[in-house]
Amino acid sequence: MENDRIFSGKKVIKKLDFWKKNENSLLYTKAADNRDPALTAALLSAKGTCKMDYILETRDLVKSYRDRTVVDHVNLHVRRGEIYGFVGPNGAGKSTVMKLVMHLTAPDSGESCLFGEKTGDKNFECFKRIGSIIESPCFYDQISGRENLALHCEYMGYHNHERIDEALALTGLSDTGKKTVAHYSMGMKQRLAIARAILTRPELLILDEPVNALDPGGIREMRDLFRRLNQDYGVTIFLSSHLLSEVEQIADTVGILQNGSLLAETSMRDIRKFQAEYILLETPDTAQASCLLSQSLGITDFDVISETQIGIYDKKASVEVISAALVRDGVTILGIAKNKRSLEDYFFRMTASRNEVNI
Repeated sequence: MENDRIFSGKKVIKKLDFWKKNENSLLYTKAADNRDPALTAALLSAKGTCKMDYILETRDLVKSYRDRTVVDHVNLHVRRGEIYGFVGPNGAGKSTVMKLVMHLTAPDSGESCLFGEKTGDKNFECFKRIGSIIESPCFYDQISGRENLALHCEYMGYHNHERIDEALALTGLSDTGKKTVAHYSMGMKQRLAIARAILTRPELLILDEPVNALDPGGIREMRDLFRRLNQDYGVTIFLSSHLLSEVEQIADTVGILQNGSLLAETSMRDIRKFQAEYILLETPDTAQASCLLSQSLGITDFDVISETQIGIYDKKASVEVISAALVRDGVTILGIAKNKRSLEDYFFRMTASRNEVNI
């Protein structure tokens, strides 16, 4: 069954014509299509045991600057054909992880695998198959966006210049004409960065905060574009963001990074199971309310979220019954209502648990 999972990604085989196939990828596909365990095992062994169902994988990546560890034994697993949301607060280490994957900086220890192969000093061909935005994108300011994309084509050895018009259209920059990039707004520059990333029809997009500086309309347009690239063309997208609501709408899998450590990799399907309704109780006396919930009502599935808030997750709990019991025992109620948990709730619950361990 293991071989059945290799290349069983939801859009990989469907859009092979979209890919620039090289000899190795054709061999991998043959091994998977024929379900040949011996050939598959040999290919895996030859590639340093990198798993082929992961288009991007990291193993115990560590990076420190002076006496501060900014990436702490990070093990990422990005499957072919998915959108992976890499979330965490500013300064968590997301951009540094992406730089390590793209060999823009060297790790202290650990390694990365791309397309089933270990990356190294003599293995840079795989980067032709990737489009990326890392931190603040740079352009030649005194020429137009179109001319910048033409230069990128030359740099990448990509000679289909007809793709420039398509990339500009997809990112809403068709009408920029000869305007130089120096006169672009921050939002326009971000759109141009996305256009450059998708220009050469990459198999993998690595996007660091791709909707930075975009207005709400622009964010929606780019979200729709990423979905289209993923669903219609099988492009795998690894994107970082601190906008949890955006990641929630687009990602298949979420990785949570805090203080350089990967706390969890979780499918959105599992997170949605977590996103059941719950009761949010607001009271100035959370200690007394907690005792009443556990001792008088027999409710044990709850968390004290803050000094004035309790989240009650017991599916059988009733707002009316809890309210009546609190009033009867003289507990002040500031508010009580049903809510639905979001990715943000999941994120803060995960990071809060880690903080308690660290304490």
